Amino acid sequence: MSLSVAYSQTQPRSVLSNVTTTVVAVITAMTFSASGAAPTALYHQYQDSFGLTPFAITFIFAAYVLSLLAALLTVGSLSDFIGRRPAILAALVLNIVSMAMFMTAGSEADLIAARALQGFATGLATASLGAAILDNDRSRGPALNSITAFCGLTAGSLGGAILVTYAPDPRQLVYLVLLALSAVEAFILWFMPETAQARPGAIVSLRPHVNVPAQASQALVRVTPVTIASWALGGFYFSLMPALVRVATGATLPVVGGLVVSALTLSGAITVLSLRSASPGRMLRGGIAALATGVAITLAGVHEQLVWVMLIGTIVSGTGFGAAFAGTMRTVLPLAKTDERAGLFAAFYVEGYLSFSLPAVLAGFAVPMVGLTVTAYAYGTTVILLALASMIAVTFSRH
Repeated sequence: MSLSVAYSQTQPRSVLSNVTTTVVAVITAMTFSASGAAPTALYHQYQDSFGLTPFAITFIFAAYVLSLLAALLTVGSLSDFIGRRPAILAALVLNIVSMAMFMTAGSEADLIAARALQGFATGLATASLGAAILDNDRSRGPALNSITAFCGLTAGSLGGAILVTYAPDPRQLVYLVLLALSAVEAFILWFMPETAQARPGAIVSLRPHVNVPAQASQALVRVTPVTIASWALGGFYFSLMPALVRVATGATLPVVGGLVVSALTLSGAITVLSLRSASPGRMLRGGIAALATGVAITLAGVHEQLVWVMLIGTIVSGTGFGAAFAGTMRTVLPLAKTDERAGLFAAFYVEGYLSFSLPAVLAGFAVPMVGLTVTAYAYGTTVILLALASMIAVTFSRH
């Protein structure tokens, strides 16, 4: 019996429509992003319970991102070979297990293990869900893939902060909500139609690799500087920004830090939706300018110890992040063929998540030596310089 025949026999008797599949896949992708952002609001509680240092926090954050990268490099293109449905369902099961591990975590090592499993699940889901969304809605797929991460990160950071501030036992409730969502999504997506036919090569595809189609390689290189700048900023927000808000302004309620963090991603999502008819080049240039301006305003808010100035700067930065992210997605991803989409998604996110994690870990290492505020100044200045370099790269690529 061939692999394709064997797999077809595992298909559910009834399947969802393309529209329903797209909607649920988008919500599921948001759930994975929300799951990744949710622990940010709990870091202060973990600090108090387990005596974590800023470096330990960024190390826990890095365990998530590095495991996610490992997944992208190994199983990122797996759904191109075994089908979208089994890859997505496997990722959801892993996410459910990781939520249970968070709920029972009693030490720094437990948090690292839970974060690592969560990262692997997210890496598998990111490429598989992104490809499934494009498969089911080619015209709106790039725009939908541009907003899923932003909306999910907003929900996870702000929703988690609200629960931590106002709800009972947030270290259980936050993860219980996400576990239940993942379980419901797994049940629904069991009935999704398969859009990628099983084909040979699944085992070989597990070897660590980055698969960039030849026709997309030059475009990916052109947008690399802005990818580094924007994702590095996001990494700082989701690892150290809540602590910076407390240190710089004295605001101790978790919801305040969560509001600043979520402002970055919410403004990004709104920007993506507002500029969906703009050209990719215009989005890139405008996004880079907004990114640099917003970081400068945020640093001014840190210097003046004013939360509202930091919030304004974050909104401007988020606008730039969203425009730059959507511009890069719309520039690169449509260049892939159907059987290359998951692989290109994986390559794109490898670049992004490396930028998301490594600078943040370096920042966490620097905090004990120079302090959080000085680290923020240096980090923000570097992002501004990268943005300026991005503008030069994008401008010269037009000639």
